[in-house]
Amino acid sequence: MKTVDFLIIGGGVVGTTVALELKRRNPKASIAVLEKENDIAAHGSGRNSGVLHAGFYYTADSLKARFTRLGNERWKAFVKEQGLSINECGKLVVTKHEGELEGLKELKRRGDLNGVETYLISEREAKELEPRVKTTELALWSPNTATVNPVECMNALVAEARAQGIEFRLSSPYLGRRGKAVRTPQGELEAGYVINAAGLHADEVAHDFGIGLNYRILPFKGLYLYGSEPKGSLKRHIYPVPDLRNTFLGVHFTVTVDGKTKIGPTAIPAFWRENYNGLEGFDLMEALGVLRDEAILFLRNDFDFRRLAFEEIRKYSQRYLVAQAARMLEGTRPENFRTWGRPGIRAQLYDHRAKKLVMDFNLEGNAEGLHVLNAISPAFTAAMPFAEYVVDKAEALMGGKANSEQLIR
Repeated sequence: MKTVDFLIIGGGVVGTTVALELKRRNPKASIAVLEKENDIAAHGSGRNSGVLHAGFYYTADSLKARFTRLGNERWKAFVKEQGLSINECGKLVVTKHEGELEGLKELKRRGDLNGVETYLISEREAKELEPRVKTTELALWSPNTATVNPVECMNALVAEARAQGIEFRLSSPYLGRRGKAVRTPQGELEAGYVINAAGLHADEVAHDFGIGLNYRILPFKGLYLYGSEPKGSLKRHIYPVPDLRNTFLGVHFTVTVDGKTKIGPTAIPAFWRENYNGLEGFDLMEALGVLRDEAILFLRNDFDFRRLAFEEIRKYSQRYLVAQAARMLEGTRPENFRTWGRPGIRAQLYDHRAKKLVMDFNLEGNAEGLHVLNAISPAFTAAMPFAEYVVDKAEALMGGKANSEQLIR
C-alpha cells in the first residue's frame, strides 16, 4: 500500500491551493490529490463566473471578508505572472428604486470596514463609466473587481503544483476509508493527514470521518444567458443591490474575460448534487434527501425561501431573466440573449439541525483530517489566502508544524 504525508480529496481550486501551501511549508512532504473526474475543473472551479470579487459584500467578522480582498490581489498577481487572460473591468452596483439606497450604503460601509476600495457615485458619474446603466440617485463603483478564465487559471495552478512534485490522481474518487487508509479504484492509499476539499461531496466524505454530522450539501443550479451583442458593448459588470439576508447576489451582467456579456446566474434549487443536465448523474436516494431538506426550508420560509424558490424557478424563462436584467441596463432585448451557458452547481451547506443555510466558509476537523464543508462564492477569489488559513488549522489539529513532515513514518 502506498503512503503519503498529506492526502487532499478534491482537485478543485481549494484542494489545489491547499496542496501548494502544504508544499511551501513542507518541501520534503509527499502530497497526493484525489480527483474523481478524468480532468480538472469539472465542477465549481471551472464552472464559476470567473469574477474576481473585491470583498465588500461580507460582514467584517466573516471569513469571506477576511480573505476576498487579499485573494483578489493574489490572483491578479498570479495571472499577470503567468501571462493569463484578465479583464480588469470593475463593477457598478445599482439601485432600482429609492428603497435600495440604504442597502447600497450598507455595502459601502462593509467595504470600508473590510479595507476594500469602493466609491458611492452619482447617477451621472455612473453613466460616465457605463452610458447605458440605469440607477436611482446613486451607484457603488468597485474598480478592483475583475474577470478571469477559471479553467485557464486552474490549468496553470495545477501545472505549478505538478512542477513542485504534487501528485494528481485523476479518475480517482474517494470510495471510503479503512483506518488511516483511503480506498480508491486504484487501491488503498495510507495518509498521514487528510484534507477534504471535495466540494459537492464534502459532507459525505466528512461524515465518513464522523465530522460535520449536522451538515448536508444543498445544491443550487446556476445558469447564465450569453449575449450576442458585439464584444465591448458593455464595459463594466452591472450588479443589483442584493438581499443581504441570503447568500445570492441576484441577476446581474457579467463581462467575460474576452469582452462578451452574460446575464445571470440563476440559483434554482437542484434535485441532486450533479444535476447539470436532464437525468444525468441521477441518484434516487440523494434526490430524496435533497427534496426533504428543500421542503423543510420551504415550509419554514426562513429568509423568505419560499418566494426565493418561486422566483428562481421563473428564471428558467429566458424572457423573464432578461426582463430582470433590463431593469439595470438600457437597450437590453430578449432577442440578444438566447444561448444558455454551461450550468454550474453551488455546493451550499445546510445545517439540518438549525434548519438554515450556512452563510460563511466552514471547516471542521480533528487529528485525522480537516474538512472544508462550505466553500461557496467567493471561494474561487479567496482561495489562496483561504488555503493558508486551512493549513494553519490543520497544523493546529496535528499538534504543530514540527509533526507534519513525518506523519506516517
